[in-house]
Amino acid sequence: MYLCSRIRKQMKILITGASGFIGSFIVEEALKRGFDTWAAVRKSSSREYLQDKRINFIELNLSSKEQLVEQLRGHDFDYVVHAAGVTKCLNKQDFRRINTDGTKNLADAILELQMPLKRFVFVSSLSIFGAIREQQPYEEIRESDTPQPNTEYGRSKLAAEQYLESIALRLPYIILRPTGVYGPREKDYYMMAKTIKQHSDFAVGFKRQDITFVYVTDVVQAVFLALEKGENGRKFFLSDGEVYQSSTFSDLIHEELGRPWWIRVTAPEWILRIITFFGEHIGRMTGKVTALNNDKYNILRQRNWRCDIQPAIDELGYKPTVKLAEGVKRTIKWYKDNGWL
Repeated sequence: MYLCSRIRKQMKILITGASGFIGSFIVEEALKRGFDTWAAVRKSSSREYLQDKRINFIELNLSSKEQLVEQLRGHDFDYVVHAAGVTKCLNKQDFRRINTDGTKNLADAILELQMPLKRFVFVSSLSIFGAIREQQPYEEIRESDTPQPNTEYGRSKLAAEQYLESIALRLPYIILRPTGVYGPREKDYYMMAKTIKQHSDFAVGFKRQDITFVYVTDVVQAVFLALEKGENGRKFFLSDGEVYQSSTFSDLIHEELGRPWWIRVTAPEWILRIITFFGEHIGRMTGKVTALNNDKYNILRQRNWRCDIQPAIDELGYKPTVKLAEGVKRTIKWYKDNGWL
């Protein structure tokens, strides 16, 4: 059962990364549930998806624990959902500065203020495990496996998790590790849809690739279940419970776009290595973050993205409701309705 409405109205929640893809949906759900909802933003953050007048805004500088202490002083939040972070950067040091140090600074500020926190939910990623269990037939990645992150993003998220583990006796936290999250407002998978509309599709590697996905509202469902359920310190994988082949996502997008003519190219990994090598260097020269970077190379070449969500089902009551075909339908419709496609 969710928190009863009488209690829920008294609950104060802080959501970091509130202007982002996942964060904005968490804010919407918090409002629906009657929480006193606070959206943490930066001065430069877009508030395009944060238009509800019930939202309270707070500017937080996650790069400084001292500033966070002052910015949070006087706020006794019952819950914190830490969804802030970056998935691509010009410099690899920025991953640790934002994803790792930002998490550490926020947790330390909460502890210094002795905030009476009921639960801290950290949105991490399946990417912390890297390319493991890649011998066919592929097996699900499990919590008992040893993380071997092969991206700067994955390493920074893992380091953030490890810091939370180190203060487990003082901070009641739960970690969520979603696989590929997609849905309305998401920009990386949008680039795939845009490319397909422009009549091309690109895949990498000839070895079988098992992929998993989770629709954004199912991640949000898990966030609110984790606020009240589950043992402190637990970590849960999130997917829609299905396993797909590498071409399934683009096939579904192609279908929803009305089957435009297209050319599908499957390239060997060494070609991707060349593209991402130059893409990363061009990004550094121009100062513009590009999706074609070294992290993307390791993500695209990884073959096994299976993960075990049974603990989330058993302990949190998590029930994924949107499978890939329906999720792609909703997402492409949103892209069209909002002029993205």
